[in-house]
Order: sequence, then structure tokens, then C-alpha cells
Amino acid sequence: MKKLETVEQFNEWKNNENIIMFFTAGWCPDCRVIEPVLPEIEAKYPEFTFVEVNRDQFIELCQEYDVFGIPSFLAFKDGNEVGRYVNKERKTKDQIEQFIEGIG
Repeated sequence: MKKLETVEQFNEWKNNENIIMFFTAGWCPDCRVIEPVLPEIEAKYPEFTFVEVNRDQFIELCQEYDVFGIPSFLAFKDGNEVGRYVNKERKTKDQIEQFIEGIG
């Protein structure tokens, strides 16, 4: 999984790739619970680039995209948001895969 370093990088990837942004933070216990299954999910959906976004480092992006709970996921294709799985609840591998399967 790639790690977001700059807002410019976010915009570049968002506009030019099929991307799923994983919003997380080091202090988030629910984020740690799903981390072990993320490589399996990435392997299952090679049509997407997966990017980790540190919520604390990119709080302005979280505000701009209404990401107020973590772990959360936003999906983009051709610069447009095509899916969001945003809330503060713990997520399972099955729930994340259902979200990805439902992306238009």
C-alpha cells in the first residue's frame, strides 16, 4: 500500500488512477484490527491502487471530504468520487470487500 506524502500527490493519484484511499491514524485501534487483511484485499482488487492517508497529517483533506471517522475508505475513478465507506465503526474484511464490489 502506498502512503500519501502530499496533497499534490493526492490530487495526482485521484485524477489519474483508480484509487482507494484508506484513512487511518496510528492511535486508532480499529485501524490496527483490519491492517493484517489489507494486503489480501489489495491483491484481490488489482484494478485499484490503495493509498494510506494519515488522518492526523492530512486533517484538511479529511475535512474537505467529510471523513470524520476512521478507519474509512474513499474510492476515486477518473477524478470523481465513486464510493465512500466512511464512519467510525470497526470494519471487517467482508464489509470492505462488499464496499469495493459495489463501486460503480
